[in-house]
Amino acid sequence: MTTNSPESTDHSAQIARMVAFFEEVSPHNLNRLGEFYDPQARFKDPFNEVKGIPAIQAIFAHMFVQLDSPRFVVTNQVLQGNQGFLTWEFRFGFKGFKTGQTQTILGATHLVMNASGLITLHRDYWDAAEELYEKLPVVGGLMRWLKRRANS
Repeated sequence: MTTNSPESTDHSAQIARMVAFFEEVSPHNLNRLGEFYDPQARFKDPFNEVKGIPAIQAIFAHMFVQLDSPRFVVTNQVLQGNQGFLTWEFRFGFKGFKTGQTQTILGATHLVMNASGLITLHRDYWDAAEELYEKLPVVGGLMRWLKRRANS
């Protein structure tokens, strides 16, 4: 991984704080995002592309409205210069579905930080078709059938 900045700032302590925050994020501590994100930070995942702390906060808040007990478990991290890469498990339940089963999405996050250690880019990578759509009742059956057809 190459860095976009000639600065040699060690962001390992900030990454450790971010990981702890992501693993404990809740509706009650979303107001702390400014401790980790630059005011003009960009966030992108398979469903969203926004800029600024209020917009990023809205994405996290929406997650808590739509899902039961969502939480992240960071499984690995790599830091080089001003960039970090996290792999994670996102665990949750579907609200309104009687599955009662915890779902898990596997994904990764690319973080770019400024000289102060604040995130300027947060980019999540995960396969929405495999990790989410296939787990939904009705839609999941169709997605699994399409996948089998494409692979045969």
